[in-house]
Amino acid sequence: MKSAAGPQRDAGAGRQQQPSASDALVAEIRRQLGEEWPPWIYRERILPLRTRSHAVPAPKRGATVEVQHTLLGIELKVGRRRVSCPDLATARYLAVFARAGVGNVAVPYDITKISRLADELESAWQRMLLLADFLTEGRNASARTRARSSVSKEARAEIEAAGAGAAIPQFNQNTSQRPQRRVS
Repeated sequence: MKSAAGPQRDAGAGRQQQPSASDALVAEIRRQLGEEWPPWIYRERILPLRTRSHAVPAPKRGATVEVQHTLLGIELKVGRRRVSCPDLATARYLAVFARAGVGNVAVPYDITKISRLADELESAWQRMLLLADFLTEGRNASARTRARSSVSKEARAEIEAAGAGAAIPQFNQNTSQRPQRRVS
């Protein structure tokens, strides 16, 4: 005697599963952003540079991420934890990844590039969230929150999959010395 679940399982095994609405939404956001998709910027613009790995404190649910100016310098405050940063650009750069929930991230060794990359990442992250809101316009608040959450989760997963690089950057050990002068 066949069970009722047997034919249903067999019928579904031949077909490919349709993507869920949130998967389709994430794919549409990724398509519309193109080179402004935050994981693309991280993978294609940051990782090819000489970088060092940096740990970012993960925010707890509902915790805020702030850049603070103190008497001792610039700090990144994630929930109740504070991380000292060498400059404002680095704090802004790390704040993007803290908001995303990424634990380890590659930070460019050349500090002159961090400010521009922080600008690009902040803009891309805000565009991503605004596009999620725009594409779910007219739906209830929980559906919009789920859309923002799923697109953020996908971006976080892609950034974490790309990796944070080495803890210490590689330096070129070859030293070039001037050629010997000929004395005639």
